[in-house]
Amino acid sequence: MTESNPFAAGAAFVGGEYVPIGQASVSVLDWGFTKSDVTYDVVHVWHGAFFRLDDHLARFARSMAALHMSIPYDSRGQARILAECVRRAGLDDAYVAMVTTRGVPLPGMPRQPSLMTNRYIAYAIPWIDVIPVDVQERGAHLIVAGTPRIPSESVDPTVKNYHWGDLVRAMFEAEAAGADNAVLLDPDGYVTEGPGFNVFAVRDGTVLSPDRGALEGVTRQTVFDICAELGLPVRIGPMTRADLLEADEIFTSTTAGGVMPAARIDGRILSNDRPGPVSRRIRETYWAWHEAGRHLTPVADLL
Repeated sequence: MTESNPFAAGAAFVGGEYVPIGQASVSVLDWGFTKSDVTYDVVHVWHGAFFRLDDHLARFARSMAALHMSIPYDSRGQARILAECVRRAGLDDAYVAMVTTRGVPLPGMPRQPSLMTNRYIAYAIPWIDVIPVDVQERGAHLIVAGTPRIPSESVDPTVKNYHWGDLVRAMFEAEAAGADNAVLLDPDGYVTEGPGFNVFAVRDGTVLSPDRGALEGVTRQTVFDICAELGLPVRIGPMTRADLLEADEIFTSTTAGGVMPAARIDGRILSNDRPGPVSRRIRETYWAWHEAGRHLTPVADLL
């Protein structure tokens, strides 16, 4: 917070009002807090423009529908709210979230989620990198976690959620191993995703992506689009720990950081302990698309 702009640390839209991020709150009785009964999405703003905003809003709508949630704002209304949060915070580069919680059960109300009024929250804070930029430059050091990913039959990974118990355990595993982050396998031993990012392997020039247990990331789709433009073959299918250990390259992707190469997996060194050539090419193209204005929606156009 500053004297000139009380929203400088971030701006939120809560209960129909805009407030400084430090004043944004959720009831301790909200099922979003007590039961992780919530969905969300995140879009980034780069140099004053949203990247693939329509795709994020569409995925958010699908997530709400899957959880039988609804809010009184359509995509256009949400876009204006998100843009206003960015404007109030005065941010050129931002991490922007939209959240819907189940809501608060009223006194005497039956414990039926269908009876609750869902609550919508939006906020914009300064840019976040899931993997720090300096780590991206040298290539992240990853491990394959011993903690299995929550089964898809229990929690649908294609619906963004706050069920991060397994992901947080994996992050502690990575920290104990001296690594930067972790990749999780499902209970059958197949690769899923990492804490907040999709994972890819490169083998003999082909980009490999898991076909299960992972969010259908917007940045993941951008990677597929880039590969199509660059003529790089892509294979989406089952992947095991061995596929990661035998890969020529590994990289990850997320809205909060973009395309982020790895240099080690379980101590195995890849590409001379640096980001590999295919990973670098995809990463450079990803940011070149931003520079060229592809998939960008200026914040000012929504206000």
